[in-house]
Amino acid sequence: MSTQPSIEKSGKQPPSVYTVMLLLSMLFMLIAVIAMWIELNRWAPDYYRTNTANPSVMVMPVQSIMVG
Repeated sequence: MSTQPSIEKSGKQPPSVYTVMLLLSMLFMLIAVIAMWIELNRWAPDYYRTNTANPSVMVMPVQSIMVG
């Protein structure tokens, strides 16, 4: 007679710590992808509309210095 619990009776092992960590990481990655998709759709129309991006300061070209 064996005193150790038999796994054959239940047919299934309980999930290990690593399996739970894998499932949690997959869940958090899915949440991150959904959040990035929402942000992409929120900002996507403004990618190529640059007519409103007017600089408030005019940059003057640098004058060349003659060394002699």
